[in-house]
Amino acid sequence: MTKKEIVKTISDEIGLTQLKTKEIVQKTFDAIVETLVEDGRIELRNFGVFEVKKRAARKARNPRTGDRVDVPAKYVVAFKPGKEMEERVRMLAEARDARIAAAKHHTARKSAAGGKAPAAGIVPMSESAGEKLAARPLMAGSD
Repeated sequence: MTKKEIVKTISDEIGLTQLKTKEIVQKTFDAIVETLVEDGRIELRNFGVFEVKKRAARKARNPRTGDRVDVPAKYVVAFKPGKEMEERVRMLAEARDARIAAAKHHTARKSAAGGKAPAAGIVPMSESAGEKLAARPLMAGSD
């Protein structure tokens, strides 16, 4: 998803113009970056924590030549998702995995039945509990 798609989605949901919504989204991103630059950490409840960390210098290899090269130390932004985000992603992944397993099982049964679907075939789910949970706004009712 791109920033433009985020802006359109929010704009449609709350009834603001896309121009005003884009300004709000950009100011939010700017505030996150500014806080990281000044404080090195920002915690967004029910979402996660962004933190500036120093990555140590290391030795690496140039993939073309195979020569060893020194990679200097640098600062990077790390993100640790909040519990709610982790849970929703886990549930969505489990629902996706269950649908894939069901489809594979259905295909295997179809092949075993000579290309015809068995009478008691598996019906794919239209909307799982994980998808419903994933559709909820992440920051609803947060600080």
